[in-house]
Amino acid sequence: MPKTSARLLALLSLLQARRDWPAALLAERLEVSPRTVRRDVDHLRELGYPIVAFKGPDGGYRLDAGAELPPLLFDDEQAVALAVALQMATTTGAGIEEAAARALATVRQVMPARLRHRIDTLQVTAVAPPVVHPQVGTGVLTALSTAVHAREVLRFAYTPALPPEAGDAPPRRVEPHHLVTWGGRWYLVAWDLDRDDWRTFRADRIAPRTPNGPRFTPRELPGGDVAAFVTARFRGSGGSGDWPCRGEVILDLPAAVVSSHTRDGVVEELGPDRCRLVLGSWSWLGLAAAIGRFDADIEVVGPAELKRAFAHLARRYTQAATGPPA
Repeated sequence: MPKTSARLLALLSLLQARRDWPAALLAERLEVSPRTVRRDVDHLRELGYPIVAFKGPDGGYRLDAGAELPPLLFDDEQAVALAVALQMATTTGAGIEEAAARALATVRQVMPARLRHRIDTLQVTAVAPPVVHPQVGTGVLTALSTAVHAREVLRFAYTPALPPEAGDAPPRRVEPHHLVTWGGRWYLVAWDLDRDDWRTFRADRIAPRTPNGPRFTPRELPGGDVAAFVTARFRGSGGSGDWPCRGEVILDLPAAVVSSHTRDGVVEELGPDRCRLVLGSWSWLGLAAAIGRFDADIEVVGPAELKRAFAHLARRYTQAATGPPA
């Protein structure tokens, strides 16, 4: 039989690996009697681990959530993954940089030498995007995620991009459904009770009011998928998920060259130095400008709106090159 301390660590590792453990199976895995398992569970409880017993034909034990975070055990891959994630935390916009740095120092300090060496050689420099977005306090993110999880109506003051013309805007009342990130910002996807429609709110502009409202039955998100819904909203295309403006052109460039500079366009090879490009954008002018960045002759296949956008840009660029008319 292993020593008590080693056996307690082995028991704790098993309890963390799965939700429910039948007592007989724990005894078999640890090669001890069920009585010894009961005694070891009591020792872990004394150390602050919230272990609950469940009844039934396969009665056993479960490591539950408690009021405080007890010491945890990680295998080698979990420890490395945790350290890398903590290094990347500076780009989340959640205002947890200092806490993440302290957590990384704590994790590294208790790592065995072999893992500490792996972490030290796997240094990740997290580069924030060029545009620095306002950070969101962890208290706000916690309040939003709690309301989402509890399915409780959320009330909050919301600071719009442009201040209202007269007085403060009334608090918003929403049914929160998802807390998501997009382009370095946090957003709340919710059903606006006063506007009777789906809305996305920037989390850094939200000031939650307490207490929360009553519980609600979740509505079905358009399309059923939050990623597709958010993508469609930010593309300005309602619920279709596609760009509101999509055109087709032929470029005098190899398909491989165009593909390497096209994020979500469709490129078809027409010859060694010729390809077809189908691309989308927010507007026809934006689409024409995006296609114009390729240093090649362009043949517009359609639609007519794209041709008119190219003509508009041509007039604008000509005026920029020659100066305003006398």
